[in-house]
Amino acid sequence: MNQRACNVLFLCTGNSARSIMAEAPLNMLGEDRFRVFSAGSRLGGKVQPEAAELAQSPGCPAERMRSKNRDEFAAAGAPEMDMVITVCDNAAGESCPVGPGHPAVAHWSVPDPVAVDDSEDRRRRAFVPAFATLRRRVELLVALPLDKFGRLAAQGKLREIGGQ
Repeated sequence: MNQRACNVLFLCTGNSARSIMAEAPLNMLGEDRFRVFSAGSRLGGKVQPEAAELAQSPGCPAERMRSKNRDEFAAAGAPEMDMVITVCDNAAGESCPVGPGHPAVAHWSVPDPVAVDDSEDRRRRAFVPAFATLRRRVELLVALPLDKFGRLAAQGKLREIGGQ
């Protein structure tokens, strides 16, 4: 896609679990090839403790994790995104107010572990497969030779990773 670090924005509704769990491993595995961000459209206001715990497992410092509104990335001076990846079905159906440029856009549907309204133990366990799915998809993204792709080819590859 380009020579500079690739700017990636993961979007979900609350920016409290799935987008955080995607941001953390890409930050760690992508090294200097990616600048990674996450945001939500209707913030829950905090990162879910289970998501924070899993996100820290690949080495993401807790202080980097905060719930952010997607409008931050449409504001003047925001980084231009090369990729925007939605990780929840609600966010995929919303318009994407991302700033300048024409990012590759894809949807990586992942069931919402926050929505598990059962025992605390079952809820905690719901985060593990969601994180594993996101981490595997991030590993596939990191393996792509993005410098060989244009925007449309990159978008196609991102959609393949998400199973679209």
